Amino acid sequence: MQSLIKDIEARYKKHAVVDVMSGDSVKVHQKIREGSKERIQIFQGLVIRTDRKNSHTSRITVRRISSGVGVEKSFLLHSPLVLKVEVTKRAKVRRNYLTYMRERTGKSARLTGVEFDRDKVNAIKDVAAEAEEEKIREEAAKAAEEELAKKAAKEAKSEAKAEAALAAHEQAAASK
Repeated sequence: MQSLIKDIEARYKKHAVVDVMSGDSVKVHQKIREGSKERIQIFQGLVIRTDRKNSHTSRITVRRISSGVGVEKSFLLHSPLVLKVEVTKRAKVRRNYLTYMRERTGKSARLTGVEFDRDKVNAIKDVAAEAEEEKIREEAAKAAEEELAKKAAKEAKSEAKAEAALAAHEQAAASK
């Protein structure tokens, strides 16, 4: 029974995930579906919590200040909706749960930065996620192109209508 559960978990687990730690500043690229449209939204903030790192249910909680209001989002790292997690800054912290950052604002909310190899940390290549991102971009470009074609056709139709009205007006003026 236990091996069956592990097999099912392994099937849904991503092959490689960025090693994210508490105190990291990250950009999370998330797929958002609105009606029939899909787009990629980037949520940038501070990781204040990491849970179950080696599990397929591993999760990070990211906090940012938006319009003066603190916003926290939890992301499942192995979710197909999370396309990419990019570490932008790494800080020295001694705790896993940085819940005390919720009360901090201004200078007291700063963390001591640590040098790290950004290219090495973010070098995870997920071919499926990149293909999905490219597909979404192509669909957006195709939709924009179709919209432009519709607009051009509508403009040409109204221009033809205006020319016909002008010709009828000139013909009526000439017959008088």
